[in-house]
Amino acid sequence: MAGRKTLGAGLDADAALSEIATRLAAHQLEILGGFHAEEDSALPPGTRTLLMVGPKEPGFWPHLQAQPEWDGAPDPVDRWSRRVIGRIACDLGAKALFPFGGPPYHPFYQWALRTGRVWDSPVRLLVHASQGLMVSFRGALALKERIAVPPAVVKPCESCAAPCLAACPAAALGAAGYDVPACHDWLASSGQDCMNSGCLVRRACPLAQAYARMPEQSAYHMRQFHK
Repeated sequence: MAGRKTLGAGLDADAALSEIATRLAAHQLEILGGFHAEEDSALPPGTRTLLMVGPKEPGFWPHLQAQPEWDGAPDPVDRWSRRVIGRIACDLGAKALFPFGGPPYHPFYQWALRTGRVWDSPVRLLVHASQGLMVSFRGALALKERIAVPPAVVKPCESCAAPCLAACPAAALGAAGYDVPACHDWLASSGQDCMNSGCLVRRACPLAQAYARMPEQSAYHMRQFHK
């Protein structure tokens, strides 16, 4: 395929990463991290590089709502992700993997931790180097080529006062983990702020506050969670 030849014919490791980033950016997606993998049983045979893919802001939500999957049928975000990331993977001679569609589910949490750009936060949710607690993954690309990956960085929580720990008014999310029933109870009774603008714990993260995710997107996902 033409895309696969592009990666294998003359591009060095850094140029290959840039080429994939450009393809993703056309769909308001970006590489959130990656790692080199050999003989990992959770990955397709022959995988040498895994790239984690998520929304690119600003602009992801308006772009998504303009797509044919935004048609009133169930699961528009997942259907769009399958089409777009699946097509890019096919063009690259790669395999598209998704965090939905199980069971069984791919171990996206563990994969994210291997990138050196995503960590377990003080409230146990994943926190990303630039997206903070608003990080989300739409898929991953399992490549047969060994290419460059975004470099590891210092965990931001090491120099943070951790406002996330005290942000949940229902005490459903904190150092002890996530009490899902308590969260649902709060959302059903007094949680309109979370429902309309996104989880207060996620919004308390300084990195998340600087990230250009639209409240409408957070509200949509809160509605999907609290049905």
